[in-house]
Amino acid sequence: MKTNQTEMFKEFDATELYCPRCKRAVPVRKRLLLILQEGDKYEYLCAFCSESVGTKMDRHEKPISIII
Repeated sequence: MKTNQTEMFKEFDATELYCPRCKRAVPVRKRLLLILQEGDKYEYLCAFCSESVGTKMDRHEKPISIII
């Protein structure tokens, strides 16, 4: 049963973060910054002033093979 609980909370997406410009917790938008071999990097932006308030790295379960 414990395994199921840990798998449920493997990944979170922020809905509100503190914005230093607005000086309060604000709703955020998630924007894709980079697509990297080890995962996708996202940036969280303040919904009011578009200030960057954080980043997140979504790691791929399996490594991606790139054929050139």
